[in-house]
Amino acid sequence: MRQKSGKVVTAFAVEGDLDVSTVVSNTFEMVWPPRSGRMQTFPEVDRAQWCGLDEARVKLNSAQAEFVGRLESALGDR
Repeated sequence: MRQKSGKVVTAFAVEGDLDVSTVVSNTFEMVWPPRSGRMQTFPEVDRAQWCGLDEARVKLNSAQAEFVGRLESALGDR
């Protein structure tokens, strides 16, 4: 999904049992602060958390909340 800022966000949903305390993120490098010439490393994922669909809508920004609707549609097709 592309947000208004142009940032592309990808979401994943799984059915299963996942211990979120074991989630480990990859990292990426970027120049930070901007135009400083200094490279810094950041995690791609800041945390993993289980929550219900209503709570997810509140936690996500309005553009990303569309993911919840898509998930509900997919679950309804079962």
